[in-house]
Amino acid sequence: MLLTISIDFLKNADIYSPVIIAILILAGFIVGVINTIAGSGTVITYSLFMMLGLPVNFANGTIRLGVIMQTLASTLNFKKHKALDWKKGFKLALPVVIGSIVGAQIAVEINEAVFEKILAGVLLIMLFFIFYRPERWIKDQVHKIQSKPTIIQLFLFFLIGLYGGFIHIGVGIFMLSVLVLNAGYDLVKANAIKVMIVFLYSPFALAVFMMNDQVHYGIGLIAAIGNIFGGIVGSKLAITRGSNFVRWVLMLVIIFFTAHLLNITELFK
Repeated sequence: MLLTISIDFLKNADIYSPVIIAILILAGFIVGVINTIAGSGTVITYSLFMMLGLPVNFANGTIRLGVIMQTLASTLNFKKHKALDWKKGFKLALPVVIGSIVGAQIAVEINEAVFEKILAGVLLIMLFFIFYRPERWIKDQVHKIQSKPTIIQLFLFFLIGLYGGFIHIGVGIFMLSVLVLNAGYDLVKANAIKVMIVFLYSPFALAVFMMNDQVHYGIGLIAAIGNIFGGIVGSKLAITRGSNFVRWVLMLVIIFFTAHLLNITELFK
C-alpha cells in the first residue's frame, strides 16, 4: 500500500520540485558509492526514473549521464592515491567501447526481461566464487598480472562492453570478476581500473541513446550531482577500508540485486 502511494506520488510529481530534486540527488549519491565500491547500484536510479514515468529505454539511457560524472570523479580520486593502473585500463577499455556501442544499439529496441533472469543466474554462480577461496579477492595474484591484456581478457571485456551498453546495471561486478580472477588484481586496484573503463565507454553508449532520443537530460543531470559526490566517497572508502571491506559490500550487492532480478520480494506479499 505504502509502495503504491509512493509510486503514484512520484509519477504525478513535478520533477523540478525541491522534494524530487532532493530525492534524485540522494539516490544519485547512494548509487555513486555502491557503484564505485562494487557495482549494480544503478538499479536504484534505474527504478526511480521509471517511477517518475520514464519508459524503460529512456531510464536506461538517462542513467548514463550520472555514470559518466560518477566514474570521472572516482577515477581521478583513485589516480590521486596511486591505486590506478591506467595503462592496463586504457588497453582493456578498447574492446569494452566496441562492445558497448553494439550493446546500446540492441538496447534501444529489445525487451530485457528474459535477459535479466539469465543475469540473475550468472550472479548467483559468481557469488559462490566470492565465498569460495576468498583470498583471491583480497590479495594481488602477482603471477597473473601482465602489462599486456591476453586474448581471453580482450574477449571477456568485449562481452562485458556488450552487456554494459545493453543495460549497464551489474557491469561493474563482471569487470571486477575478470580483473580479480583472471587478471590477478586485488579488489581495490580492480575497482580503480573498473571505474576508469566505465568512464571511457559510457559516453559512446550514451551517444547511441542520444541519437535515438532516449535520454531525459533534466532528471539525469540532477541525479548526476549526487553521483559525483558518491563516486568520490566510494573511492575513498575502497582505498581506506581495503579489499576485504569491498568484498563484503560486493557480496551484499549481488545478493540484493539477484533478489531484485528474480522478484523474490513478491513471494512475501
